[in-house]
Order: sequence, then structure tokens, then C-alpha cells
Amino acid sequence: MRNAINYVLIAPALLISLLIILIPGLLTFFVSFTDWNGVSTSPSFIGLQNFQEIFDDKIFWKSLFNNVQWTIMFITIPVVIGLLTAMLLLKRKNSRSAYQLIFLFPYVLAPATNAMLWLNIIFNPVSGVVGFLKNSFGLPISSPLSSVDTALYAVASVDIWHYWGFLTVVYLAALRQTPTDQIEAAELEGCNGWQLFRYVYFPSIKPTFSIMIVMIIIFSFLTFDYVYLLTGGGPAHSTEMLSTYAYTFAFSAFQVGKAASVALFMSLMGLLASSIYIWLSKNELKS
Repeated sequence: MRNAINYVLIAPALLISLLIILIPGLLTFFVSFTDWNGVSTSPSFIGLQNFQEIFDDKIFWKSLFNNVQWTIMFITIPVVIGLLTAMLLLKRKNSRSAYQLIFLFPYVLAPATNAMLWLNIIFNPVSGVVGFLKNSFGLPISSPLSSVDTALYAVASVDIWHYWGFLTVVYLAALRQTPTDQIEAAELEGCNGWQLFRYVYFPSIKPTFSIMIVMIIIFSFLTFDYVYLLTGGGPAHSTEMLSTYAYTFAFSAFQVGKAASVALFMSLMGLLASSIYIWLSKNELKS
């Protein structure tokens, strides 16, 4: 009887997962082997043609390279900033909550709002910070979004600004779970700040740190909103991501089958990252 009640309680969650994850995932898998345009009721099976065509497309490899660059930036810059800020907030017991609210503010804002703020206040070459530097100091600069050399980093800076506060709050919560007896023992032994972090705090937050790295890698290969809102993948595909590449096929070229093949490749990258994390976790438990 108790087991039956348990199944009834988890049934809604399983049903939702089935409807919004499993069924769309299976449909994407099957569509990736067809020439479906999103409208026709009789798509033709074309085997691996979609995959062959995207692998022969230079824009696909450019998109993949941009995703790899994005991932490298996001597993370094916001992670380091988040950890440093969390360590600083750990010492500020009275004002800690206020700082957390301030740092979380960009994260809770809608991506469209953040993008418009940066477009008009920072990147605007007439009335923004870029325009101020250009007009006041005579600097020969333009909006970094308009240059193929800087556009990707400009978009990434917006998303980093949006994301690092969330990492700070997550890492701070993990740091606060460190056993106080270990901290006090290390301080009595004369450990400095770096030694305290390396030998006491970091081992304590390592599971949280690892899962956040995996989540960052997965989200980096799914990134879409800020790229689409700020540059649309331009200029000259310099900010093209796998997500915007698939979006173009689906909603501009009406090649939904090809878009599904790109989406399937993105899913495999996320699955690979998750599998590596699980494998490392199992090895760590064994050791």
C-alpha cells in the first residue's frame, strides 16, 4: 500500500517529464533523419543527409568553436569571480544578505531587459558609455558588438555580468556548510587565507563546485538568449552559436530536420558532460 502511494505521489512529476522532455526528445531524434520543413504532413526519410550537410558547413564548425570559447570563458571568469566574492562575503556576517540580494539582481532580471540595458547604457555609440568615451576623449572606438574581433567577448561579458552573482550565492551557501571545527583547527595551526581555502573550504564545496562546472558546460552549449538579442549571431557569424545556427534553420530556412540534427548534436554534448561528471564522481567515491 505504501509503495502504491509513493508511485501516486511521483506520478505528476513523471507525467510532466514525459510530456516536456521525453516525447519532444524522441520527436527531435526522428525528425533529424527527415527533410521536414515544419509544415508538411509527409516528411521524407533521408537518413544521415542532414548530419552530412551540417558537418560539411563551415558555419557549423564556426558555431561549435564559438561554443567552446564561450564554455572556456564561463568555467573560468564567473567561477573565479564567484568564488572570490563568496569568500569575501563569508567574513561579512552583518551585511551578507544585502550583498546577496544586490548580486542576484541581474540574475533575476529577464534576459531581454539585461540586453536592452547594455545596448543602451554601455554599447550605444552615441549616448552610452562607448559614446561617452568616444566623444569626451576622442577615442577611435565603436560598439564592440559591431566588430567581428570583439562581438563574442562583448556578448559574453553581458552574460557573465548576469550569471556571476548566482554563482556567488551558490558558492557562499556551500562554504557556510563547512564544519566549524575544521576551520578552527586550521586557524589554530596557523593556516593563511589561501591554505584555509585550499585544504578546508574547497574540499568541502567540491561536490557543489563540480556540479556547477557541469551545469555551466551544458548551459554554454545551449546558450541562445543574449546572443540572439544582442547580435543575432553576427556580424559575419562571429557570434554564431549552435543554438542560433539551429534557430536559423528552423525559423528562417524552414529546414526543421536540419535544425533537429543540430539540436541532437547539442544534446549529445550535454550528455557527454554529464557522463564525465558521473564517471568522475564514481571514481572519487571508490578512492
